[in-house]
Amino acid sequence: MDVVAKSVSSKNKNTKEVKTIYKASFRKGERMSFLVMLVMSKSPGTDLLAFYDADRLCGFVYMATYGGITFIIYLAVDAPQRSQGYGSRILGQIERRYPENKLVLSIDRCNAQTQDRAERIRRKRFYLKNGFAETGYFVNSTKEYQEILVKNGTFDPQEFTDFLKRYSNGVLKPDITKSYL
Repeated sequence: MDVVAKSVSSKNKNTKEVKTIYKASFRKGERMSFLVMLVMSKSPGTDLLAFYDADRLCGFVYMATYGGITFIIYLAVDAPQRSQGYGSRILGQIERRYPENKLVLSIDRCNAQTQDRAERIRRKRFYLKNGFAETGYFVNSTKEYQEILVKNGTFDPQEFTDFLKRYSNGVLKPDITKSYL
């Protein structure tokens, strides 16, 4: 059985659980306000979706779609349910929802000497196993450069910069580079 996607809003019964997964999965410095995510998800091209296996919440995704690109901003599986195939099933749902789109995401760099290096490597392996490819590009949208991965096409830094500017009404002006030092 596949996972089922449902839009998240302040009226959903599991919104607090989605927020808990979000806060547990992403460091404070890389998280945006959950309230902003809820508000933005009402905009065309922006989705905040919870994924369920039967009645059990297993994960969520926050993503933006515009002009043939779907940018997966946040994707997380509830910690106790990881390594059970839910992440791959969520990615499959995204691909079915946007079959013609190039999927783009950014992940923490694996070569950084951090305490969570092993987790970063596992995360990258997961995305590579699910068909994403390294682009050789990095984006600085928080306080740290992140590696950009792509699926269903090749990564074009100008196209992605234009996407982020359009999506954010000119607020986001990312630094995209081949090197991050």
